[in-house]
Amino acid sequence: MRSFVLTLLFALSALSLSTVPGVARADDALNERLMQAGDALENDVIALRRHFHQHPELSNREYETAKRIAQELRAIGLEPETGIALTGVVAVLEGGKPGPLVALRADIDALPVEEQVDLPFASKARGTYRGKDVGVMHACGHDTHIAMLLGAARALVGVKEELAGSVMFIFQPAEEGAPEGETGGAERMLAEGLFKGRKPEAVFGLHTFSSLPAGMIAYRSGPAMASSDRFTITVKGKQTHGSRPWQGVDPIVASAQIVMAVQTIASRQVDVTKAPSVISFGIIDGGVRNNIIPDEVELVGTIRNFDMDIRAQIHDKLVHTAQMVASSAGATAEVGIDYGYPVTINDPALTAQMLPTIKRVVGEDGVVEAPLVTGAEDFSYYALQTPGLFLYLGGSPPDVDPAGQPSNHSPLFFVDESTLKTGVNVLTNLVADYLEQAGAQSP
Repeated sequence: MRSFVLTLLFALSALSLSTVPGVARADDALNERLMQAGDALENDVIALRRHFHQHPELSNREYETAKRIAQELRAIGLEPETGIALTGVVAVLEGGKPGPLVALRADIDALPVEEQVDLPFASKARGTYRGKDVGVMHACGHDTHIAMLLGAARALVGVKEELAGSVMFIFQPAEEGAPEGETGGAERMLAEGLFKGRKPEAVFGLHTFSSLPAGMIAYRSGPAMASSDRFTITVKGKQTHGSRPWQGVDPIVASAQIVMAVQTIASRQVDVTKAPSVISFGIIDGGVRNNIIPDEVELVGTIRNFDMDIRAQIHDKLVHTAQMVASSAGATAEVGIDYGYPVTINDPALTAQMLPTIKRVVGEDGVVEAPLVTGAEDFSYYALQTPGLFLYLGGSPPDVDPAGQPSNHSPLFFVDESTLKTGVNVLTNLVADYLEQAGAQSP
C-alpha cells in the first residue's frame, strides 16, 4: 500500500458468503499435490519471510531483496529477468501442456517506519527518506508477499508437467511509491514492456492485513480499492496589515471558503449512488505572523474514488470550484493534481470464476466479502491491462480480536506466520484451476 495507515475492519458477523455455480478446476490429484506442497514448504516460506523482514529496503532501493529473489528462482530452475523498473524481477514457468499465460504478483518494498515489534528477526535496518535517516520496516506485509510468491513458484515448478499453460511471477518494486523525482512500481514495469512481449490472460495478487484473522480470505468483485490522487491549491491574495484587511486580499479567508466549498463536490456535484468518493485536506500552510495577512496560502489534500469517470469529474470540479471561490474573494487559485494509483477493479467474471477455488482451499467459513477500501494499490495498473483479481489475506493471530490489532503501516504491525501456507495454497490453486478451465474451453 502507499504510505498511509490503511485500516481494514471486517464486520465478519454482518458479511454473507456468496455462492456461484461450480466451474471447471484442475483434477483432484493435482490440487492435492499442490496442497501437500504448501504443507511441505511451510517452514521454508516462513524462513524466507523472516529473512526479508529482517533485511527490508525502501522503494526503488530493493537491490539486495531483488538479488535474493533471483537466487531463489534460479535455484528452482527458472531464469529470472532482473533490473525491470530498477529492481523488479520477473520469471516465467513454462507448463508441460499448451495453454495461456497467467501472472502472479508480489510487491517487495518496505516503509520508512522504525519497527517496535519484539521479534528475534525484527528489522534494525536504516535508510534515507526525503533526506532524513529513518528506520526501515516491512510494515505493510510485503515480506510475506515475497515469501509466499517464492513458495508458490517452488510448488508450481514441482508440477510443471501437469500445468496446461504458463505462469509469470512478478516481483515488483516501489508499490509504496517511488521517491520524489523518480518513477517506479507497476506503472514503470508496464511502461518498460512487462506485458508487451507476452500478455497474461489474467493476473492474481494478494495482500496480508492484520484486521482479518490469519488463514481467512476476503474478496470483492468490481471496484475494490480506491484511486488515490494528490492535489495542491495555491491561493494568492495581497499582503496587508491584519488591522487593515480592506487594503489587501486575504488568501486565508478565501482558502477557508475553498475548503468548505470543495466538500460539496463529493456530497452534491457527483452521483453518490454510483460510487463513493472522499476529498480531504491534509495541509493548510500560510502566514508567518498573527497580525500580517499573507500573500498566499497552500492547501494540500487527497482524493479517493471508486469510479474512473467520476474521478475525472472530481478533478474538473475541484479546479473550477477553487478558482471561482478564490475569484469571488478577489484572489486567484492555482490547482495542481498529481495522478496517483487508479481504482483497483477485480474483474467480475474472473472473480466469480475463481471464487469456488478460494472456498475449496480455505473452506466456506474462511471466505468473506470485503467492504470497499479507501486505500490504494498499484496492482490496479495490471488490472487495467488484463483481467485481475486482488485478494486480502488475514494476518491476525486466530485467538485475538482483529479489530484491536495494529494496522498496516504501523510500527507495531504483526503478521501471524500460520497464514503464509494459506497464501501459497491460494496462489497455486488459482493458477492450476484457471489454466485447467482455459484448456477445457479451448476448441
